[in-house]
Amino acid sequence: MSFVIDHVSAAYGGNTVIHDVCLEVPSDRFVGVFGHNGSGKSTLLKCMIGRISEMSGDLRFDSHPVVPDKVHRNVMLGIGFVPQSHNVFPNLSVNECLHIAAMNHQPMDVSVLDLFPAIASRRRARAGSLSGGQQQMLAVAMALMTRPKVVLLDEPTAGLAPNLADEVLNSLQNINRKTGTGIIIVEQNVVTALRMAERAIIMKGGRVAYDGSTGALQRQEDLWHYF
Repeated sequence: MSFVIDHVSAAYGGNTVIHDVCLEVPSDRFVGVFGHNGSGKSTLLKCMIGRISEMSGDLRFDSHPVVPDKVHRNVMLGIGFVPQSHNVFPNLSVNECLHIAAMNHQPMDVSVLDLFPAIASRRRARAGSLSGGQQQMLAVAMALMTRPKVVLLDEPTAGLAPNLADEVLNSLQNINRKTGTGIIIVEQNVVTALRMAERAIIMKGGRVAYDGSTGALQRQEDLWHYF
């Protein structure tokens, strides 16, 4: 089971951001997508959930087409998505956020909060009262309520203190290992994310500059020329 990205290009208002990208990304691994601001990494992730309307080429998940501008339909294929911001309901409780996320889905048969000890004791707390790191964990928990095969995350540690960023990334690695749910993450925290991910995709100028194991990437003497 995987994403197959075949000669995909994407644009905003006619301005092409990613160019003719070809990739096959397994949906059961921890995959990091890296690159400078403007390199196309977040656009690639949004194509994988169908949030980009100006997309050409063929993009499939588990042999099913991912249709541009049909996010709700694409989620039903088993794709979870956690955007960079506005990803929880701040005026609702943690339990209420999870309940809403599970609507129209068969929810997980175990308590998803067991995977997040940092927020498990705050079920009745208002989501907006949680710390930034805890809100990101809640956003991931909400995505997991739909029983996804893979979760896409757009810079989940943006704006977090280093200790909270590490806690969020550790929780994602724990989810992948314990549940088999794939994690595909766009991340600026390169050093920590490379240590946790199995595979790295580096975008540069809207094209794929590297696609391979994180171990092989870290052994390259000129690693940082990609960034």
